[in-house]
Amino acid sequence: MTGSVSDKRNLLGLAACGTAIFALMLAGPPLRSVWGDLPFNAIALAQGVFCLMAVPLACRLPARTALVVIMLAGLAMRIPPMLDYPFLSTDAFRYIWDGRVQGEGINPYRYIPAAPELAYLRDGTVYPNINRFDYAVTIYPPAAQMLFFLVGRVGDSLLNIRLWFVALEGVTIWLLIDLLRRLGQPVQRIVAWAWHPLAIWEIAGSAHIDGPMVMLAVFGIWLVAVARRPVLAAAFMAVAAMMKPLAALALPLAWRPWDWRAPAVAVAVVVALYLPYLSVGTGVFAFAGGYAQEESLTSGNAFWLVWLARQGIGPASWIVPAYLAGGLALLGFLALRLSFTDNDDLALRLRRLGWLFFAGLLFLSSGYPWYWLSLLPFVVLFGTPAFWAATVGSFLLYDTIPNDVSVALWLRESAHNIAMISGATYALWSARTARP
Repeated sequence: MTGSVSDKRNLLGLAACGTAIFALMLAGPPLRSVWGDLPFNAIALAQGVFCLMAVPLACRLPARTALVVIMLAGLAMRIPPMLDYPFLSTDAFRYIWDGRVQGEGINPYRYIPAAPELAYLRDGTVYPNINRFDYAVTIYPPAAQMLFFLVGRVGDSLLNIRLWFVALEGVTIWLLIDLLRRLGQPVQRIVAWAWHPLAIWEIAGSAHIDGPMVMLAVFGIWLVAVARRPVLAAAFMAVAAMMKPLAALALPLAWRPWDWRAPAVAVAVVVALYLPYLSVGTGVFAFAGGYAQEESLTSGNAFWLVWLARQGIGPASWIVPAYLAGGLALLGFLALRLSFTDNDDLALRLRRLGWLFFAGLLFLSSGYPWYWLSLLPFVVLFGTPAFWAATVGSFLLYDTIPNDVSVALWLRESAHNIAMISGATYALWSARTARP
């Protein structure tokens, strides 16, 4: 009887968290349209807190009951953003356009959307919302382009691409549930993905390519961890990296010294994916330099620590090279530490992979919340406080309404980075004190 009462209380608590997340999902867009970015930042952070609270409640329930509630509620949470305008990003319109161009047999890297050669493809829904339509060819790598083409053959609409990306997200959820079982973790921890505001807003709402990229990367991880197929895993990880290069951070999991088959297959996959688009030659990278300049990567100001150092000591010429050298050395160390792990402890290897992604994202200092989706699988698998701070706190980075009344972006970005660094420092201290 006691167990039954306890289950009811936990179920009510879980339902309350889910209801709160759903209610805030409905409130976010109208509040943002009236008051600007700051209310949405606060709403998304609150959703993240409710998601965090839901994890222990779900884990105290029977697995079957919890999974039914989690999946049904998670699906309901995705409906409002799927039916709304993607107010956080217009990237999905470029995806649709690239698929439409390829459907006509045209290389998407050949023309900018405003080119007269593509005038007959313009409409009143997709074309007006394409970012950089009048000066930039597409920036997205070939695997992403192939997905845009395939999705476009089914339908040429925002709802269609959202439905496909949510369906692929379902594959990610299934893979993570299986990995939780293999790790001996409660499968109910999947609520950390299904109800996480980052997954809901960025996949169901903005339909970012990061969602399918994470699915392929997680499938590669599953192939290593469960199927013991590291070479095949490297192939899928390479495809993921050709959707978004960040996924390349998963490749050290597939490489064991000194077997070079996995790296060779990864390189071969990258070359094969580029071949269909080489009719434009180096044009496949035409906007790379412009993008790096727009995003302040060339100046170094995109990197938070570089920006912070310049506020104190000025624009010293050595700051950017020193930062890049230090960051790449750290990533190299973490990657080799993962590859050279001298045992087959799955939890240890996956945890090290999570820290590699964390360090990579912190090093890049991306101002776009959807980049942090790649860390979300490790929130599910391990629940590390630093990973929670990184993914939930990424909503502080939204600054989509120019000149609205809001906390300065540099303050919000600093709060995000300080929270992550504090979480990582605590994790290192805890690991050190736990050693015999």
